[in-house]
Amino acid sequence: MRAIRIMANLKVPDVEAARSFYAGYLGLTIEEFNMGWVARYSSPDTEAKVQLVTRDSTAPEDSVISVHTDDVEGAYEEARRLGYEIVHPITTEPWGVRRFFVRAPDGNVVNVVGHRD
Repeated sequence: MRAIRIMANLKVPDVEAARSFYAGYLGLTIEEFNMGWVARYSSPDTEAKVQLVTRDSTAPEDSVISVHTDDVEGAYEEARRLGYEIVHPITTEPWGVRRFFVRAPDGNVVNVVGHRD
């Protein structure tokens, strides 16, 4: 698999309540998206980004990072071939991404995601 970008998914009890710290204090003032349960904030001047997640909308577990790839189908097949536990099967989500969750050998759950062009 080729990772294009890896982003931390920080667990927060309330995205809106956490926004003032991450957007205000840390200066991640660009809200790339906000779906209520997940929001991404970035810096207008750097490549700093973070996703805040309350509880994943469709997966049975929350992920600690999101790994963006240009071949999510290939990444899924490779994870299966290598025998990694698939926590959330490959799915086209209502918000337009295709993704799956895989458990790393250390127990962390990773969201592997591909965006439509």
